[in-house]
Amino acid sequence: MAATGADADSLRVATFNTELARRGPGLLLRDIARGEDAQVTATLQVIAAAHPDVLVLQGFDYDLTGAALTAYQRALTAWDIDFPYSFAARPNTGMATGLDMDGDGRRGGPRDAQSYGRFSGQGGMAVLSRYPIDVDAVQDFTDMLWREVPDALLPQADGEPFPSEEAQAIQRLSTTAHWAVPIDVPDIGRVTIMTFHASPPVFDGPEDRNGRRNHDEITFWQHYLAGSFGPAPQDRFILMGDFNQDRRGGEGIKAAITTTLDDPRLQDPLPRSPGSDIITGDPFDTADWDDPIPGNLRVDYVLPSADWRVLGSGVVWPDPETPLGQAVEIASRHRLVWVDIAR
Repeated sequence: MAATGADADSLRVATFNTELARRGPGLLLRDIARGEDAQVTATLQVIAAAHPDVLVLQGFDYDLTGAALTAYQRALTAWDIDFPYSFAARPNTGMATGLDMDGDGRRGGPRDAQSYGRFSGQGGMAVLSRYPIDVDAVQDFTDMLWREVPDALLPQADGEPFPSEEAQAIQRLSTTAHWAVPIDVPDIGRVTIMTFHASPPVFDGPEDRNGRRNHDEITFWQHYLAGSFGPAPQDRFILMGDFNQDRRGGEGIKAAITTTLDDPRLQDPLPRSPGSDIITGDPFDTADWDDPIPGNLRVDYVLPSADWRVLGSGVVWPDPETPLGQAVEIASRHRLVWVDIAR
């Protein structure tokens, strides 16, 4: 991994599922403000090692005033990382529906929200940037209904909508969010960050609700680039986030991730790391989960549009015996993925 940020005429973009979600509202702000939480400190160390210009965070609790995100930005400055610009919006996680959304015959549980969550905003997303974000021009598709996606793979059980027609009538596509975030970068121009955090394709039954949702969350971007949901960028964009899908292993429907990685409008720099290579012999994994199931997988991606020049890429996963390697393990089961690009 290059330990410094990109050159002046290039851009380093990164995605990182911090897994900083807490079990109740306000707890993440508390942990950041105290400055004593080992996991928070480890995530800061990981970000400092990568030194990105633009960073997308997943697994970061959302609050209405942005207090936790502001505190986190302030904490990063102690590591010589200055992100004066940010964007976050209410995710679907924990958003109450009043219906039985998982088909267990009960209402009001974490899985009966629009997406799993003990409270509204648990495990949300955020974009941090060294450069100005045009917040007014952000395209936020988080409230799009699942059934509005072309050829949606809506789940069924015994030939009927699962868990019910009533539930499918309000079910949103995004597990967390789908955003297209424009950032104005000097000497490069407007750059669009297309980002999301998809559902894990597990924790369901034979109806494969989560697997089907994961598939459609990924294919959303194909439809978006084709203009199905309004104007879409034709160049200078990056698709990045936690796809929760590996084309080579793990659970789920592989068609969506395969089509995305093979899309000629995108390029896959294939970031790699020595830590993953040491542990499994596969240098391309980005998540360190329990063995043997699900095991280590590649689920976090940074995919620049085809018009970019890729200068370098990597996954912050050094030798586990090094101090940074130990911090990486404390921070999250996911690893930060970065790519350097230029025009």
